[in-house]
Amino acid sequence: MQITNRRLGLAALVTTAALALTACGGGSEAGTTDSSASASSSASSSAGTSAEAQSFPLEIEDMAGNQVTIESADSIIATDNRIFRTLEDWGVELSAAPLGLMNEGTVDYPSDDSIIDLGSHREPNLEGFVEAEPDLVLNGQRFSGQTEAIKPLIGDAAFLDTNVVEGEPLEGELRRQTTLLGDIFAQQAEAEALVADFDAAIEEAKGAYDAEQTVVGLIATGGDLSYAAPSTGRAIGPVFDMLELTPALEREGSTNHQGDDISVEAIAEANPDWLLVMDRDAATSSDEGTQPAAELIEGSEALQDVTAVKEGNIVYLPEDFYVHEDIQNYTTFLNDLAEAFGA
Repeated sequence: MQITNRRLGLAALVTTAALALTACGGGSEAGTTDSSASASSSASSSAGTSAEAQSFPLEIEDMAGNQVTIESADSIIATDNRIFRTLEDWGVELSAAPLGLMNEGTVDYPSDDSIIDLGSHREPNLEGFVEAEPDLVLNGQRFSGQTEAIKPLIGDAAFLDTNVVEGEPLEGELRRQTTLLGDIFAQQAEAEALVADFDAAIEEAKGAYDAEQTVVGLIATGGDLSYAAPSTGRAIGPVFDMLELTPALEREGSTNHQGDDISVEAIAEANPDWLLVMDRDAATSSDEGTQPAAELIEGSEALQDVTAVKEGNIVYLPEDFYVHEDIQNYTTFLNDLAEAFGA
């Protein structure tokens, strides 16, 4: 594949694309960080082994149902927070990625100076898509709203939509996404193992849960608690469907990451047997003054008589969950739920 002269034809497109760019409705994650680091021209040793073992050209159906031909995978861009850990675990080296949207304790990509930083979905570094001269772009989650801005910048590179389909059961989408990655990087056995662990965690948690016990999902951020609605909300919402949990509240809610307003009095009145809590600030804030979710809930006078608080039936999602909503984190959370329900 000829890519060395691609930059000349594409650089002029960046300004035009920027004018059409619209920010998606996500949170206030890190902004743009311009990087002078050059793109890596080849995969790491383990990633190179996977790519070389793969037979190219490769015909793949992406998460949106598009049939895509991958000619090679020497220079890879990934933007989907749900796939970073899997790619790194498989030794896949990236040429460019939104490094500020990663947790450095979860993946090591942010410490790799060779990776071009694409900034955030709100303020993307569009020039990075040109500079990386990609052969393969894996785009999803927060960057899914930037598809039309990205495509004109990547020439004849293969563009795959890796985003889970909204409205479909999340467990099925996570399985499908993991299988897709396994097929791309010739890591089918590893993908099957991730899916098997995930499925086992679902069954363990479902088996340990008593359907007569009620559950409320909460998101803690900025010193406040928000309501994570069953089914519709991100992160906690899908778990209600996965495990057939009984809601203590029957409110409708939004589909975004912030949750919906709720008072501690409303939580107390619902008196749930269990609280499932995502601490958003734990993943995004370095402010020492931020109040942890445990303090907000367990230190609230209004919640002291709530069954979940009195009995210690509070299960917190992994601290990095907000920025890594991947199959690994769901597996961890489901295993934690199985242990808590069983106890």
